[in-house]
Amino acid sequence: MISFELGVEDLADTRFALSPLTETVLSLRVLRDPGLSAALLPWRRSVLGRLGTLDTDLLMSLVAERFTVPDFLTPRPATFAPEFAEELAVVRRTPPALVRRDLAATHAPAPLPEPLSGPLRDAAATGDAPVVRLRDAICDLLERYWEIAVRPIWPQMRLVLEADMTYRARQLAVGGARLLFAGMHPNLRWDDGVLHIDKMISSFRVAAAGRGLLLVPSVFAHKPAPPVLPEEPPTLVYPSRGVATLWNPAPVADETALVSLLGAPRTRLLGLLGEPLPTVEIARRLRVTPSAVSQHLRVLYATGLVTRARAGRQVLYRRSPLGDRLTGAASG
Repeated sequence: MISFELGVEDLADTRFALSPLTETVLSLRVLRDPGLSAALLPWRRSVLGRLGTLDTDLLMSLVAERFTVPDFLTPRPATFAPEFAEELAVVRRTPPALVRRDLAATHAPAPLPEPLSGPLRDAAATGDAPVVRLRDAICDLLERYWEIAVRPIWPQMRLVLEADMTYRARQLAVGGARLLFAGMHPNLRWDDGVLHIDKMISSFRVAAAGRGLLLVPSVFAHKPAPPVLPEEPPTLVYPSRGVATLWNPAPVADETALVSLLGAPRTRLLGLLGEPLPTVEIARRLRVTPSAVSQHLRVLYATGLVTRARAGRQVLYRRSPLGDRLTGAASG
């Protein structure tokens, strides 16, 4: 078990962030074991045939048998939505001592795989230069892998991740930290100011001590993933909701009675609102302007088909029970 002690100030500083680099690194686990997520099998099949001449031995060596990955490859996002290149630049500056430490911690107690052990053995005799070359080679490889495997679907992934954050923010607003963590994953437990993460391979307890908690939703995480080592700031990568929708086509109106009643745009919009969403996100999903979405939302709200609630500066819209019955009857 890993535990984070969170005081009042830490809860006030609990926030969310996106990390394209973390997603890229965690996706390697799905390549290694397709059994981790049935929802990601379409992505895995599409990627395997495009890796070409990439050094897959080195890529796969970054994932331990227990599916841990080196902490230095998943730095804590410095902003809400950093660019991949920004995060990779942080990794390129990792001191050799931290590279050695994290590689050893990731694979312990098993020995390091050959693509990693060779440079570390050389470093013991000749200094840090082999470790620096290994770090740079890993970064170059991850950059090429990102372009092939993750960047093409990153816009869709970002929509899924931001929808998850909107939902979690509402849970926090409605029920506080207990409700936020209760619905995040069965391995998470909130008890008297301490967040417990069960079924971990290591065990330690960390006091946030004013550093807050950073929550990072992930398409490729199959369970909560805190840092492997207690020296790192409190960060929690957790499985995002809605991963299976990544491969769903954009909503397309059918020629049904519901379309005849509402019109195609409002039918598509109503179909999206099974979860609370803000206007801007709806517009991005439907590839229309926010003003167009607002016009349709006003009509749907006035007719009782959607409800709305404020969460911070955003207004979230969701299908009402009447809207649920109407869309359910149409799909049936």
